[in-house]
Amino acid sequence: MAVHLGSVPIKLGVLSESDHMSVASINLFVALLCACIVIGHLLEENRWMNESITALLIGLGTGVIILLTTKGKSSHLRVFSEELFFIYLLPPIIFNAGFQVKKKRFFRNFMTIMLFGAVGTLISFIIISLGAIGIIKKMDIGVLEIGDYLAVGAIFSATDSVCTLQVLSQDETPLLYSLVFGEGVVNDATSIVLFNAIQNFDLGNIDAVTVLKFVANFFSLFFTSTFLGAFAGLFSAYIIKKLYFGRHSTDREVAIMILMAYLSYMLAELLDLSGILTVFFCGIVMSHYTWHNVTESSRVTTTHAFATSSFIAEIFLFLYVGMDALDIEKWKVASNSPGKSVAVSSILLGMVLIGRAAFVFPLSFLSNLSKKSPNEKITFKQQVVIWWAGLMRGAVSIALAYNKVRCDRLPTKSNVSFV
Repeated sequence: MAVHLGSVPIKLGVLSESDHMSVASINLFVALLCACIVIGHLLEENRWMNESITALLIGLGTGVIILLTTKGKSSHLRVFSEELFFIYLLPPIIFNAGFQVKKKRFFRNFMTIMLFGAVGTLISFIIISLGAIGIIKKMDIGVLEIGDYLAVGAIFSATDSVCTLQVLSQDETPLLYSLVFGEGVVNDATSIVLFNAIQNFDLGNIDAVTVLKFVANFFSLFFTSTFLGAFAGLFSAYIIKKLYFGRHSTDREVAIMILMAYLSYMLAELLDLSGILTVFFCGIVMSHYTWHNVTESSRVTTTHAFATSSFIAEIFLFLYVGMDALDIEKWKVASNSPGKSVAVSSILLGMVLIGRAAFVFPLSFLSNLSKKSPNEKITFKQQVVIWWAGLMRGAVSIALAYNKVRCDRLPTKSNVSFV
């Protein structure tokens, strides 16, 4: 069967060679996702293995196979895209985190979480940026501006606590889980807001006015994003309660919750706000108000739908990170000057360690001063776990790094935003 558009016949169901390769790679990626879930389930009783670690190892093994079959040309099935990450993968992960969080414990430790996630990230950002300017700048790694070093500080301030949460129990260690989880979400949002603020400011001539504008812009983005997410959650609750979709179809209830949550994220993107904060607080408000206004079947459906979409997105990210570890292009760049690459990596690792320690222990001390009950205080062992939990860098850092490279290639940076 053929369709004629003008003088060009198009055969339905027939793919070009590039489309065929794209479909084949997607099929293989979906098959690998299924393998991660099945193998992760079989290894569920093993305390050292879970779906995330399984996905990393499978991704690593797949990367090796692709490297061998392509004769060292590539280790990827698909090319990483920051748009793919920020628009499709990140929203369900963050929304489900807010939707599933134990709100009583989260808000009981809200001030400590904000201290770690916002103030702590700022301290880490300052230390890493100053270290990059003071040390890396002297290593002659290329022509970099002040904004580039600040971007490095923002990128390496973005932690990835997902791996840590995999080995923590929300029931056995509720305080520790709440702090690590809460800090991770607020930290990601803070890092992205910082990165975006850096991209939108002319940092060639820094003075007191520029610093004040930078700080004002940061807090404005932070609180406006939070308000937008809370408003979207309350608005969805109002619509569902007044129109009562459930008397006709529970599908409409589920659809309006999903679409309103995603709309809040994309609206934050459109307004150059923090989509992470917006969709996170939208999830919290929806779970507290909207969820109680829908029918029982819709409650079960939404709970599992949000958890499933988040689970698949996380497995996808870990699988890709495993393959990305063998990216031949990155290894070629490093092999050109291995000593300098190792030195820069070591310095950045040291700055990350110092940056984490500079706020985790002092802020924990300040937080403990306001706690009356010994059970609510953060012990030294818990402080060490919190410090260690933030040493890993994940997909947010990767996406921001890709975004920075892309911004540098565009003629104007001020119009680029993936908050």
